[in-house]
Amino acid sequence: MSMNRRSKNITEGVARAPNRSMYYAMGYQPSDFSKPMIGVANGHSTITPCNSGLQRLADAAVEGLKEAGANPQIFGTPTISDGMAMGTEGMKYSLVSREVIADCVETCVGGQWMDGVLVIGGCDKNMPGGMMGIVRANVPALYVYGGTILPGHYKGQDLNIVSVFEAVGQFSAGKMSEEDFCQIERRAIPGSGSCGGMYTANTMSSAFEALGMSLPYSSTMANVEDEIVGNVRRAAQVLVEAVKKDLKPRDIVTRKSIENAVAVIMATGGSTNAVLHFLAIAHAAGVEWTIDDFERVRRKVPVLCDLKPSGKYLAVDLHRAGGIPQVMKMLLQAGLLHGDCLTITGKTVAESLADVPDTPRQDQHVIRGMAEPMYAQGHLAILKGNLSPEGCVAKITGLKNPVITGPARVFDDEQSALAAIMANQIQPGDVMVLRYLGPRGGPGMPEMLAPTGALIGQGLGESVGLITDGRFSGGTWGMVVGHVAPEAYAGGLIALVHEGDSITIDAHQLKLQLNVPEAEINRRRAEWRAPAPRYRRGVLAKFWKNASSASFGAVLDRFES
Repeated sequence: MSMNRRSKNITEGVARAPNRSMYYAMGYQPSDFSKPMIGVANGHSTITPCNSGLQRLADAAVEGLKEAGANPQIFGTPTISDGMAMGTEGMKYSLVSREVIADCVETCVGGQWMDGVLVIGGCDKNMPGGMMGIVRANVPALYVYGGTILPGHYKGQDLNIVSVFEAVGQFSAGKMSEEDFCQIERRAIPGSGSCGGMYTANTMSSAFEALGMSLPYSSTMANVEDEIVGNVRRAAQVLVEAVKKDLKPRDIVTRKSIENAVAVIMATGGSTNAVLHFLAIAHAAGVEWTIDDFERVRRKVPVLCDLKPSGKYLAVDLHRAGGIPQVMKMLLQAGLLHGDCLTITGKTVAESLADVPDTPRQDQHVIRGMAEPMYAQGHLAILKGNLSPEGCVAKITGLKNPVITGPARVFDDEQSALAAIMANQIQPGDVMVLRYLGPRGGPGMPEMLAPTGALIGQGLGESVGLITDGRFSGGTWGMVVGHVAPEAYAGGLIALVHEGDSITIDAHQLKLQLNVPEAEINRRRAEWRAPAPRYRRGVLAKFWKNASSASFGAVLDRFES
């Protein structure tokens, strides 16, 4: 093995003696300076069940790296629990945490001159933040997902976090007893692991496996089960081999491999947040990828998996049915994956899938065959129109008719919108408009699971439209459209909608339209003024100042050249 970055830095002369002394203080021996230094970005915290089970995985990574002849160096990354912050002011920090995590990984790897990095994460923003840091640093790297949660149970039904949000709507509508409501609240989250459906965490972990930056089968393992510890040990060994081969993230994360990842997102019915995050990952990696590329992939990739939130099953069920490799093999056989893309193991996608059956097992119902998909085309549609000329994202599966024209019900914050739903002020046929919740308007582009969950719980998911310049939880489904761009704060047309205006959401024609004469729009635009920023100092102010449009991933470093 050629001399690694750290040993080269430390042995360049006597001037480096102070550097060596710092390592001797941590127990290094002279022979250690010829070993690769591998960072372990540990997302463990007791803030959220998504991350509370990560420490044993970090410990396994350290042991595996030492066994493979490397020196592990642990550093921390923060997390924000979307499930806990949802519906509160704290939700504004969620997307911000993606950038903080990316900065942590890049800073530690670059500042400590590491030869490689293994990132371990659980909650939603851990995945894109970690991957953005990985491709920025561009040293050999591997992503280890902390694992999904097992389902809770009550009265013979599987429960998950979305069950609670929907129960709020059912209880408020008089459709559920207080006893059932309380039992669902207490039983929905039975232990550690990330939210169990094909929500954002499991969507991104599955996409990273398809991207080639995680090991096969690793993205759908349960956090509390033993196989995930063995996966981490294997990951450590694979990463050390990648360091020896100088196999770097930007060798793997290419336009074709991102297309593979997006194809798997479509096939599994993944989260709308994946659009925002892969725009950001592509930007960090220097890969050309636009919001229109998602629509291009959607049109040719069917939805193959019957997964929550709009389907029946959870990520653990997908794992038992064959996992992401089974889905990938079917897509590969159909000519919908690039089999020549490289993976972190050194094998190509096609080589990695060689032993996977061409068709799913007959004794499972999670993965459909190519001839009988859930839907013939993908579920994440990019809509455009005068309300969103830069594009917006709609999850269109699970709906009987994804078309609605109705009167606007306008809200400038999430809390007043939720209050209107809970007070039964929203009627079938209405189109709710939640605005000033975009990257800069929020700031932080908060998720809207509380109002959308309440709509579903009250039985209005099919009959009420909801558009926002904010985001949705991966657990959201219904007649909902997010990431409307330009956002209201930037003067997008969503800022000019008045109560009662006619709005059309048409997923068939991929259209989001304000049905108001152009002369009236121009009159309103002349009168509009941007509101004052909500924060003047701190991390939210920095996000407000620097965030790009959602159509470019809401990144903070999209500077004009």
